[in-house]
Amino acid sequence: MAYSAYVFDAYGTLFDVHAAVRRHAEAVGPDGQLLSEIWRAKQLEYSWTRTLMGSYRDFWQLTEEALDYAFRKVPTTDPAQRQNLLDAYWQLDCYPEVPAVLKALKAAGGRIAILSNGSPAMLESAVRSAALDLVVDEIFSVDAVRRFKTDPQVYDLVTTAWRLYPQAVSFQSSNRWDIAGAQKFGFRTVWINRSSQPDEYRDHEPELILPSLEGMLGAM
Repeated sequence: MAYSAYVFDAYGTLFDVHAAVRRHAEAVGPDGQLLSEIWRAKQLEYSWTRTLMGSYRDFWQLTEEALDYAFRKVPTTDPAQRQNLLDAYWQLDCYPEVPAVLKALKAAGGRIAILSNGSPAMLESAVRSAALDLVVDEIFSVDAVRRFKTDPQVYDLVTTAWRLYPQAVSFQSSNRWDIAGAQKFGFRTVWINRSSQPDEYRDHEPELILPSLEGMLGAM
């Protein structure tokens, strides 16, 4: 079934959040993967706790703070690489199938958007770096409402701006909690389960579970 709009989460869905550490793996040290996992986990934790507290900081600030914590948590890594990792985060690699899938969905008549916790500057840089700027019609950042996912105000950014009913939107994310929030809001949801994680939030099931975005083309 075709949808009016195809909306994608950015980090972990379109862009590989672990690419920054991989790019500097040798310099970071042998526990770089652990550092990267803690960096990502804390980045998300800070977004949830600050939304609940009503104490907003943009996603770039949280990214910096999460990396600082990760270096303290993993003392076998080299904190002198801090700036290199932060610089790399502005130009994360996109997953290999992303450009072709987005182009095919757009060619079939869908509008393409990103809806992300990322700050506008972060997202614009990532999209340009991956050469997706001619494919993506609009970038929606939570910065507009100063609350992070899964707050319903975030998902409403798309329906309000594009004057769509939620059920006209197909929303794709690699984050199961994000899928739960989007499904609760009323979007049709596709969980991109890249790392074969067990399912959760069973009262908010996705319509599709795929190992990568490539499977969307067969589901059109």
